[in-house]
Amino acid sequence: MRHRRIPRMKWKDECTVNGKRWIEQAQDGMSAERFMHSMIGYHSMFEGSLCSMIMVQGVKHRVVNIGIGTKQVQVEPKGTSVSAYIESQAHKLTPLEMGIINQDSDDATRLRRFCMILALKQAYVKAIGHANGFDYARLEFNVPEEIAMGDSYPLTGWEFRIWKTRLAVARRDQIVHEEYECVCAFFRGTTNSKFIFYDSPDDLNKWVQFINIDQMVKVIPKLTA
Repeated sequence: MRHRRIPRMKWKDECTVNGKRWIEQAQDGMSAERFMHSMIGYHSMFEGSLCSMIMVQGVKHRVVNIGIGTKQVQVEPKGTSVSAYIESQAHKLTPLEMGIINQDSDDATRLRRFCMILALKQAYVKAIGHANGFDYARLEFNVPEEIAMGDSYPLTGWEFRIWKTRLAVARRDQIVHEEYECVCAFFRGTTNSKFIFYDSPDDLNKWVQFINIDQMVKVIPKLTA
């Protein structure tokens, strides 16, 4: 809001009963139509070295239904085999998802597929405002056929944007490389669901901005002024 030069007294940070947040600015001469479409929904989360925030502007009943999911591509705990790790998380997956993950014998491919499905489920659950105890097995993401199901019913109206994030993180005197599967889930109200994959950095940079900690520190004085 500071970037838009809107004073703090002119906007409110609101919250639904499900904990979904949106920003509502004062109408102040805006037409009713423009005011209705001025709401900003947002969601933030962090995992590992990656802190993420997603936001969208529009009407309230849509912008609050936005969520981001990130899953670091690694086994837990360190040293566990990929097969053992995926098996330990099988309660979060459906038989179809397990079949998709295990179609390839390559451990790296299986791990990436698993992390993508978990990020999809995480993003959707956060978008609808459910608690952390939500049963992920109620959701099914058939990524190859781009089909999303919940309780055996199609999840219509949703858009899922999927991309990878690669970081180089300083750990004392070493640089550690980390990879994350990332998903943004947003309710558009259409008659179907849509999967969009961003494999090209140029396409991703059109709507995703990466900021490191040094850049964040530099803007803190402007935010607190």
